[in-house]
Amino acid sequence: MNKLICFLWAALLILSSCRPDGSSQGKTVFNINLDEGLTSLDPAFCRNQNTIWMDNQLYNGLVQINDSMKIEPCIAKTWDVSADGLQYTFHLRNDVYFHDDPLFKGGIGRKAVAADFVYSFSRLIDPKVASSGSWIFSDKVESKRSFIAINDSTFLIKLRQPFPPLFSLLTAQYASVVPHEVVDYYGKDFRNHPVGTGPFKFKYWKEGQVMVFLKNEKYWEKDKNGSSLPHLDAIRATFIGDKQTAFMEFVTGNLDFLNDIDGSYRDDILTKAGKVTQKYKGKFILNSAPSLNTMYLGILVDSTLPIVKHSPLKILKIRQAINYAIDKQKMIKYLRNSLATPGDAGFIPAGMPGFDAQKVKGYSYNPEKARQLLAEAGFPNGKGLPEIELTTLIGYRDLIEYVQGQLEQIGIKTRVEITLGASLRELVSKNGVNFFYGSWIADYPDGENYLSVFYSKNKIPWGPNYTGFNNKHFDALFEQSYHEPNDAKRYALYQQMDNLVMQQSPVVILYYDKLVNLYQSNISGYSKNALNLLVLKRVVKK
Repeated sequence: MNKLICFLWAALLILSSCRPDGSSQGKTVFNINLDEGLTSLDPAFCRNQNTIWMDNQLYNGLVQINDSMKIEPCIAKTWDVSADGLQYTFHLRNDVYFHDDPLFKGGIGRKAVAADFVYSFSRLIDPKVASSGSWIFSDKVESKRSFIAINDSTFLIKLRQPFPPLFSLLTAQYASVVPHEVVDYYGKDFRNHPVGTGPFKFKYWKEGQVMVFLKNEKYWEKDKNGSSLPHLDAIRATFIGDKQTAFMEFVTGNLDFLNDIDGSYRDDILTKAGKVTQKYKGKFILNSAPSLNTMYLGILVDSTLPIVKHSPLKILKIRQAINYAIDKQKMIKYLRNSLATPGDAGFIPAGMPGFDAQKVKGYSYNPEKARQLLAEAGFPNGKGLPEIELTTLIGYRDLIEYVQGQLEQIGIKTRVEITLGASLRELVSKNGVNFFYGSWIADYPDGENYLSVFYSKNKIPWGPNYTGFNNKHFDALFEQSYHEPNDAKRYALYQQMDNLVMQQSPVVILYYDKLVNLYQSNISGYSKNALNLLVLKRVVKK
């Protein structure tokens, strides 16, 4: 019997024996749907939400994040930082083992040691690997020699310059530890032969149909009561692309978890105030919290670009008028069923450590102020102002058409251009569009991740400064923040930078998203974190 047939047989044994409640002879299986598919289980290519979710079950890193966005120990139990902020020394646990695999001696997973982190991090910046996570270290270390195993339990990272958010960065799934024996053997095919140290171990994956993880019986973490984690016996993932079909699977109890509520059935589930409708009241758990996702409109402001020279959006007062013209409260109530926070502060979203809406002043709805600014810009009631094209994705058409209506009320005429996600990303990445819909989801829980979008040295093609924003004072503060290890003082610098961005208005903040998770009523122990990170090791299914 070959390996594929063995995997199929094992998966069928698990799945076919499950009763409707997901249990099997006292075993519990957590059922989830990944509606956007999955490209890889290799953490070096952990670039979208579904991959992050599944990799978080299979792997560990040096540190981890809790639901309050605080850094906690993981494989590293303690650490030291040098006075100059250039050397980070991590002291590792000695009871963390890789999952069993035939490529280990005797098929038994060996201990994870400092040399494994040298290998894993070096791999991220290896051009031959072409990891989508290379940015984590590529501008922060000199070379692979910056990762040093002093001994099995002591790991050192040497930075080129200080980077206080390093701990937050190391919570990303890109920074997971992997075993060289397995990765070297499978090469690119490690994507579907993953081996980590996490609470669950890989069992089977038939792409586009089903995936199975099993409990790691040798996992090292314990819950607050001293019981071994994880509590679940298995995870079963399906790949239903149609959101309404997936919702019906959840309603009928075939799924234990559903992420987000699609607009096609949102009003059926939620009132405009964001409460569960009478139809579904008491039938499942609605888990909602601030999410580190800023929804915005980007405006190209680099006047050296030909596309900007003749655009009215190069005028600051017009950009500010647009910001004042949009009633975000009404937009969120009717288009998001109140499950969002109005974007009245800066680019850094609600839920991020250091966020303070009192200290960062953005724009709230003030149509009279918008009309005044438009007149001061030389276009009273929009007279003489050329039509402005606003490019968006099909999934956000209703949102952008709402914005279009709001702008028309103050005299700004827009033409909405609908395009595909890949096309919009290419346009934005080449400075090919003046006014566009965008969202920025946190890669790691530190405001630097958001402010880097406006640092002049991150201009295209070197980085994500898609608006071409360039402000010397901002740049000086941004560089200063790299030398400020004190979180409170660094957050104060972030607030100054965010205020500068808002004053110059290269973006229009629409709202800060909220995560919306649905769980069956027999599920407990789930997480509620602003990264919308799926953490299943503490979940209990009754």
